[in-house]
Amino acid sequence: MKTALVLGAGGFIGSHMVKRLKSEGFFVRAVDLKFPEFSKSPADEFIIGDLRHYEFMDKILEKPGNTIDNFNEIYQFAADMGGAGFVFTGENDADIMHNSATINLNLLDLLGRLQSHHQEKRSKVFYSGSACMYPEHNQRDEKNPNCKEESAYPAAPDSEYGWEKLFSERLYLAYNRNYGIPIAIARYHNIFGPEGTWVGGREKAPAAICRKVIMAENFGEIEIWGDGMQTRSFLYIDECIEATRRLMKHPSFIGPVNIGSEEMVSINELAKVAAEIAGKNIKIKHIKGPLGVRGRNSENTLIRKMLDWDYQMPLRDGMKKTFDWISLQIKNNISVGSNN
Repeated sequence: MKTALVLGAGGFIGSHMVKRLKSEGFFVRAVDLKFPEFSKSPADEFIIGDLRHYEFMDKILEKPGNTIDNFNEIYQFAADMGGAGFVFTGENDADIMHNSATINLNLLDLLGRLQSHHQEKRSKVFYSGSACMYPEHNQRDEKNPNCKEESAYPAAPDSEYGWEKLFSERLYLAYNRNYGIPIAIARYHNIFGPEGTWVGGREKAPAAICRKVIMAENFGEIEIWGDGMQTRSFLYIDECIEATRRLMKHPSFIGPVNIGSEEMVSINELAKVAAEIAGKNIKIKHIKGPLGVRGRNSENTLIRKMLDWDYQMPLRDGMKKTFDWISLQIKNNISVGSNN
């Protein structure tokens, strides 16, 4: 039986990966500070603990029982993260950098030590990077951003979150070169869908806009930061998981590679999609707020060539699935506050 360790398994992407791995017959050990919020994890083991603590990381890397020597695959999704309201205010920079970097340093240091004793069977590690590591100066034009993989340098991310992602990406590459740890690195572009955070300040734009539109009256008003002309692309969670699995199965390609959609829209257009799904006439009020880069869009030439993968689901279809799921959460959750 193949075995996998999923770090950050209580989060959005991690919890979906656990489901996918179990559907493929893996033994899965899941680890996080918390259980998944919106569904029960099918993991064989779910261990609660803090991956910033070296001793805890050491413990969870131990084989379960006497069934295996090493995990076949390790998925590293654990990070201190959130949407623009969390990442771009500057108020969380120290925690974001320290917490996420510590987790990656702990994992790689222990794997470097552990796997030197298992030359014949080394765990392959997936690292979930982010498009936030791309240079700000290549993303100032909302209509023509440049997010090709080779555009990463000279480095100039627009946030400390992006700098940490870039540092950790290089960290995994260095441990691959110096210690022979098998790795795979993706740069995710705005992954969304059901069971993602949708309220509380860490939610991404699709979930936040769906929530606001659902809670607004017909002919009502929702607030959007900035002029709403800033552009992004958004990839539905199921497609993200499929691309990630293909990357991990490839015998030699390690990335970094973009995993995202090329269907770029403005935030105003994203709000229009949600309003159309709701069947509402919605007015947008533009207010000051953290924005991030002016434009960002995945560039999928490399992943098409190396993994024979491309996104299939139109944005509207993914938004409809997300909208319906958030509608159900709101219906069943009487504690939701304002629509801001």
